[in-house]
Parts: sequence; structure tokens; C-alpha cells
Amino acid sequence: MNQLRSSLSPRQQEILEFIREFIRENQYPPSVRDIVKGIKMSSTSVAAYHIKQLEARGFLRRQPDISRGLELVAGGGDEGVKVPLMGLIAAGRPVPVPSPDTWDQARTADTVTVPGGIISGSGHNMYALKVKGDSMQDALIDDGDTIIIQAVNRVENGETAVVWLKDEKETTLKKVYSEKNLIKLQPANSRYSAIYTGAGNVEIQGRLVAVLRSL
Repeated sequence: MNQLRSSLSPRQQEILEFIREFIRENQYPPSVRDIVKGIKMSSTSVAAYHIKQLEARGFLRRQPDISRGLELVAGGGDEGVKVPLMGLIAAGRPVPVPSPDTWDQARTADTVTVPGGIISGSGHNMYALKVKGDSMQDALIDDGDTIIIQAVNRVENGETAVVWLKDEKETTLKKVYSEKNLIKLQPANSRYSAIYTGAGNVEIQGRLVAVLRSL
């Protein structure tokens, strides 16, 4: 833990960890009331005070007048963890991307710095992608955002994942559901229809961990 992070109070570190875990599990940030309930704080005013301190130190950014307007700031407050940036992923329509065999951390010179409050450890099983499209905007994933992905080959129903469609040789970012003999890839935008495909055509390449947005 570096000097800046160690200067945070235990409660502030607890808030950062709660926000990180909440985003990982829900794919959207918590409200102040979620934080109060989740870590058993005495009031929303106490939570707001600590959040303001974390903003001042560069760990958080808060969008005014938005209930879930908290964002973990890339590189904020500490050096963070560097993960490889592997290119673009479509969040509107599936588009061709390099084969999974080319997603080798040792072969990329581009990296993204992720705040230490978002991921733990060295980030060895994490990678980043730039989002192209708006089909996940209702999950607070917009065109131009950077998403942090944990490399796994299985996800739970309803989790957002990077999915490789074998027959189409295309990849997409969607919520994944198993329905009988089919896999449903659900966008988070009513303008787009779900994609249904056979389980044998789907390869999970990673689970969404966080969304980074540069203002």
C-alpha cells in the first residue's frame, strides 16, 4: 500500500472497497444509501463526508444530481495497476476482433492504469477494451468508455461478459443468460434486440469488472 492510500482512514478504505465490489457485482455504482447500508454507517451525511474526502484526494469522481453518479477515477490517488489494452469491442453490434490467441499481454505495448481500489493484486488476469457503440448504455457503459475485464471462461446468469461467437468469428459485450439449449446475449438498451445462439457457438472470454470514463 503506497503512502497516499495508507493516508486514508480505515473507513475511507472500506468505502472504496465496497464501491469496487458493488460495481463488480452489479455493473453499476452504488448510491450513498447503498454505501450506508452496505457497511453499516450511521447516516448518509457521514457517508457524504467521506466521499467528499475521497473526491478531494482523487480516488472518486461524483456527478452532481445523479443518485448513482460515483465513479472510481483511473489512476486517481495512487499509481494503480497497469493492464493491457487489447483494442475495441462493440457494444452495439458484434464486430470482428483479433483471435483470442492474439490476446497475449506480452505482445501489447498499450496499457491502462486502473485504480488500486478497483482490482486487487497485480492485475495479471485482467485486460482492458475500449467500447464502441451504445447497446449497453443503460448499464452505464457508453461509447468511448474503457472496460476492465477479468479473464474467465464462465459467468453467472445476468453477468456482463465478453463473448466470442465462434461461427461468426466476432466478439460482443452483453449480459449472458442460459435459456434451455440456447444462450441469450442481452443488450442494455431497448433499441437493440437480444442475440440467441447455441451454447456451442459461445466462448466466454471475460467478466466485466469495472468501467472507466475519462471526462
